[in-house]
This record gives sequence, structure tokens and C-alpha cells, in this order.
Amino acid sequence: MGRADARRAAQSSARRTGKNKKKSGIRRLFTWKKILGTFLGVCLLGILGFIGLYLYVGVPAGNKSAQLQSNVFKYADGTVMARAGQVNRETVPLSKIPKAVQHTFVAAENKTFYEDSGVDLKGTLRGVINTLSGKGKQGGSTITQQYVKNYYLSQEQTISRKLQEIVISLKVDQKFSKNDILAGYINTSYYGRGAYGIQAAAQAYYGVDSEKLTVSQGAYLASLLQAPNQYDWAIASDAGKQRVQERWAYTLNNMVEKKWLSPEERAKQKFDVPKPPKPLPGLTGQTSYIVDAAKRELFAQGVDPGEFEAGGWTVTLGIEKNRQKDLEASVKRKLLDDLKPDQRAVDRDAQLGAASVDPKTGHVVAMYGGAGYPKHYTNNATRADYQAASTFKPLVLASALQNGAQTRNGVRITPNTIYDGANRRPVVGGTKPFAPPNEDERTYGKISVQTATNNSVNAVFAQMGADVGLDQVKQTAVQLGLNVPKSEVQPAMALGTMGASPLQMAGAYATLDNHGTKVTPTMVVKAVHTQNGVDKEVPLKDPIGDEVLSRKTADTVTSVLTGVVDDGTASSAVKNASYKAAGKTGTSDDNKSAWFVGYTPKLVTAVGMFGESPTGGKQVTLKGTGGGGRVNGGGYPARVWADYTQSALGDSGGGEFDLETDMGAAVPPPPTSTPSHTPSSTPTTTPTPTHTPSGPPTPTGTPTDSGTGRPTGRPTPTDSGSGPPNGGTGGNPGGNTGTGGNTGTGGNNGNPGGNTSTGGNNLPNLGN
Repeated sequence: MGRADARRAAQSSARRTGKNKKKSGIRRLFTWKKILGTFLGVCLLGILGFIGLYLYVGVPAGNKSAQLQSNVFKYADGTVMARAGQVNRETVPLSKIPKAVQHTFVAAENKTFYEDSGVDLKGTLRGVINTLSGKGKQGGSTITQQYVKNYYLSQEQTISRKLQEIVISLKVDQKFSKNDILAGYINTSYYGRGAYGIQAAAQAYYGVDSEKLTVSQGAYLASLLQAPNQYDWAIASDAGKQRVQERWAYTLNNMVEKKWLSPEERAKQKFDVPKPPKPLPGLTGQTSYIVDAAKRELFAQGVDPGEFEAGGWTVTLGIEKNRQKDLEASVKRKLLDDLKPDQRAVDRDAQLGAASVDPKTGHVVAMYGGAGYPKHYTNNATRADYQAASTFKPLVLASALQNGAQTRNGVRITPNTIYDGANRRPVVGGTKPFAPPNEDERTYGKISVQTATNNSVNAVFAQMGADVGLDQVKQTAVQLGLNVPKSEVQPAMALGTMGASPLQMAGAYATLDNHGTKVTPTMVVKAVHTQNGVDKEVPLKDPIGDEVLSRKTADTVTSVLTGVVDDGTASSAVKNASYKAAGKTGTSDDNKSAWFVGYTPKLVTAVGMFGESPTGGKQVTLKGTGGGGRVNGGGYPARVWADYTQSALGDSGGGEFDLETDMGAAVPPPPTSTPSHTPSSTPTTTPTPTHTPSGPPTPTGTPTDSGTGRPTGRPTPTDSGSGPPNGGTGGNPGGNTGTGGNTGTGGNNGNPGGNTSTGGNNLPNLGN
């Protein structure tokens, strides 16, 4: 071997020796024992770390956003009127979800839900890998994990959030039952179309409540959860429609596998195509007023406003869908179609409010509040800032009958009692000087209470108010549901100078219709608050209360008010209707309001028309509205009332009044003895007044009302009923003297108001 060869051999040997030394070092460093030990150490650290994490991480409070719900307002028939709230969610208990529909969600998402511990480690690992690789959000999580993510955590896709999800899921599975977890999952999941929870989804896709879902529909909703927007039939591509049908079939097949659906039932299932999406029912038009009135009513009955606005309430109203539509249509036909606000400035001032009540239940079945938000925020049906005018007069009569009141001559007041209807006749025995004008300054002479009611004669009711006593009149009005401030207890109160709302007037007349048993108009029939899957119904006051008027009193007033419809100020609008009705018109001072409140045995409706400036809300006159002159209660209000009532009652009509009375226009007059003097009950069109007021002109400023100009009396009057008996001449309060040229019953020379004012009293000019 040469020297060179020897050198190369030595170098090669040295390299081999070095390599062997290196391999030997690596082997010493990575022996199988060390590798196993390291692995076990890492596992131990992981286990210890997980135990520490498990001990450290508790079950947090639920996310507030996951607990937000909408409040649902329903018509009387159970259909949805409106949803109000930040989130379209209505939590329902599992009992309101059919068992088969519950199983569709388990079959679609987590077949082993009822057996597992709340965590699928393989699925979770797959989800972590998908998250890290950017392959999407599907990860095979259990229903418990998805519920935890929805209710307790955020939707972010991070490793730390995933670890929290695992720990909390294990604890939730131990803490809650499977049914509680399933209910939480179904109620917190997002289904597309803005719907959170199965109840909102059932309405959004199929227009039904969750308890009416079929298996096929449930399988579709369960399938949606994988990709709500891609699987929404209304917007899905052809590929999306195919995939959701495949998932629908997969869900049903899993149900068969789990023996939740028989093969025979599976074979019958057909894919139920969802309905096209509709806008969420919101607070527009009349709904805005109705929902607001319902909320105010609930708050007045003790529901906490903050708790209510947090959501979860289902409020069933007495509003009947068909009657609500009828009322809105009647307002349009009989008023709005006549208005031309672009051509007549006064037409912009016209507002109308109406409330319709079932007198047997007290439920408000229809309401009209105005143009709706945002055009007009004030609900005209509940506002009480306009005078009730002559619609208050029946309450004066009711108070007279209920309290057995007598005239100044000591004769009990009945519909047949005779009063002096002279224009501007000073009230005798009042608390203050008062001489109201009649409508159009008309003098009626001697007329019965029935005729005075038919023609809304101010002089008669002003005197009757004094005869009954204003405090007694107020007490009756309050018992019937009106708010009469102490400041209103003035002579003009008898003519309706206090404010009242259509809803209040409907309640007062409903009590008359209900034979004197108190009716409080009520918007809400039922209110249920659902929280944590538990329904709690709020106890509500009964709209039907105690007897506040005797049946005879109420029925007598009803009988009298049929005369207003048949022969009085409302006859032109209502008389020819196919139903029996009673009611009263009213027109206030300077024509700022006009009313008709009427009823049949089955329905009570108050219609008020108000003049309101569109800038600032100032009360203004209605004169000239619709191109006419004065707006009377027998005009637009009575026409709206009659048109609506005809539609609302339908072919059944209103039936006949069941009245227990022997007085009024609806019953024959009782036989009476012939008095020594019988004043005419049917005066001429322009009778000669018994007196002419002297002194300074009296100022205007009280409600007026338009009559028909046809005084119709009840035969055989019983009493002059207007002044104290005296011997031909006598002194009257206030320094007035008068001469009585009429002989009253019993042979006394009565002073029926033929007084000449000599005391310089300031007598306000007030009308009906």
C-alpha cells in the first residue's frame, strides 16, 4: 500500500469513528425510555393543566345578547299583530315544541346527544384543525357545545375559546338536564331571516307557532342551522336547495335509525317548501297606537317597564282583526276620502279617534288613533284633552235617576218630566249664575226630558244638573270611568266641559249597555312572560266590575238614547240602519270637537273628531272641514260610527235591547192622570220665549251641539219642573224677579223660568 493510500484509509477510519461517536450521542439523548417519559410528562402536564382549567373556569352568566327577546303582540285570534324589540326572538318552553320536532334537531346535529357527556373530543379536534386550516366553522361540536357557544361565549373561532367551550360544556352537562340544554340550544340558535329561536323561525318560514310544526318542517329548520343563509329556500342557489334537501333527508333517516320515526312514517314525509319571507310585523299605522296603549295598561297593572322592555313577553289583545280592518276602512270611506288637505288648510287640522268595546267582556275590539307614527304620535282614542260636550248629558240623566233627584217643584225626574227649554234661561238654584244658549239660539218652551235629549237642549240639562247636584253628577261620572277634576265641578259641567277620551266614553256607555255593571275598556286579555324556558302569566284585573248603576237606571237611559238615534240629532246618519241602536251626539265650544257615542246590545263605539293644528298641537275649530260648515256629532262621527257598526255586526245585526224599564223612547209611555194644565210637548218651530234676558250680552264659551230642528215630545208631561212654586210672583236667587203666567200641577202658579234678570249677573253663554 502506498503512502497516499494509507493516508486516505486513515482519514476514512477517522470519519467513521466520528460518525459513530455522533450516533452514539443521539442514541443516548433520544432513548425510547426518555421519549416515553417525555410523552407521559407532557400528558401529565396537559391533564394537570386541564384539571386546573376545569377548576378555574366556572359556568358564566349567560350573554345578555343571547337572552334578548322580542315582545309579541297578538290579535284576539292568536295571530301575530306585531313584534317589538331589539332581537326577533321569542323563547318557548320545550313543552311547546312537538317531541318529534325536538328529535329532528338531535338527529341533524348530534345523534348521541342523550348519551354523551356534552363533549365530542374527536369532533372538537376536527373543529380545531378546520379552524387552524381555515376550512370553515363546521367542527362536529355537540348540541351542548353549540348551546354553550351561543349562550355563554362569543362566536369567535380561537383555540382559547374552544378550550373554554369544552370545559363549560362538561360542567353544563353535569349541571342541567338534557331537556334544558336542548331547549336552550333550540331557542338561542340563529335560523336566518332575522329569526333567533324556533318560535321566530317557525313564524318566519312557515307562518305558524312552534307547537304546530310538522316533522318535515322541523327537519328543514334543523337543517338550516348548518348554513342559514345558504339554505334559506327563498335565496338559496340551486346547489344550496339540493344540499338542504339532502340534509333534510339525512335528518329523517337518522330519526329512523334512532327509532324516533318509523320507516312507514319516513316514507310519507315530503319536503315542505317554506313560505316566501315577509317583513316583520312592526309598529306602523294603527298598530303603533294599539301596542303603546297595551303597554301603558300593563304598566298601570304593575308590570315593571324595564322588565317588559327586556323582552320575552307574549301579549294577547282583545283586538279582533276583522273589526279592526272594518274600523279603519270606515274612517277612510266616511271621513278621509272627503278631506283634501292640499286644497283646504282646515282639512289638515282634522283628527279622529275611536274605540270599540264588547260590553259583555270589556275587551277593546278595535281602535283608531290617527295617521300613525311618525305622522301623528298622539293616540286620538286615548287622549282626554278635548271636551266631551253633549255626550256627557246622559250621565247627568243617569245620576238623576240613580239618586231619585227631583225638580225644583219636587217632582221626581224621569224621561217624561217636563222642563222649560227656553234659550238662555237662567238656571234656578245653581251654585253660580248660568244661562246657557241652546244650539242656534233656539227656544223650545215646555218639553220632556226625552225630547230635550233627542235635541240636546242645553237649558234643560243645565237645570237638571243643578236639580241633581253637581257633586252627585261628578260621583256618577267617576263611577262610570271618567276623570272629573274638582275644578270642573261648575254649572257648565252638565254640558260636558271636561275632557274625556273616546276610550273613556266607550267605557261609560258600555256600562249603560251592560245594565249598570261597570265595564272598564281593556286592551290586554292575557300577558305571559317567558324567562329561562318558564312561562309566567301575569294576573290581570277583570274588565267587568261591580254594579255602579241599578239596572232600571241604566236601561232607562238606554231607552232614552234610542230616541236620539230614531228622532234626534243622530237620526240622519243612523236611523235607517239594520240594527237597534242607542247613542248621543256632542259638539263642543267653537266646534273644536264633535262626537258620537253609540251602542247596540253587542257593541259600543265612541267616535271623536278633534280640531288640532298640525304645528304645535293647538286646539282649533273644525268649521269648514270637508268643505262644509260646522262639523256636528251627527255628521262625520255618526257616519263613521254607523258604517263601522254595520260592518262589524255583519248579517247577525245587533239584536234587541233587553230593557227593564217603563220609561223612555223604546217603551210605551206609562198611563198618567190628566193634570190641570198640560203644556205642549211639541212646540212650534219658533215658539215665543217666556222671557227675554236683559243686561249686557253674555259671552260665549261652552259646548254647543247641532240638533235636527225636530223637537219630539213624550205625551202627557207630569211636571213643569223648572222653578219653585209661588203665588204668581216671587223672588228668585240672585235678585231676579219674574212673573209666572203658567199654572203648574196642583193648581200652583209655577215660575217656569219667566225670569227677568235685574241683578246684573254675568251669565256665561254655554251650549250643548
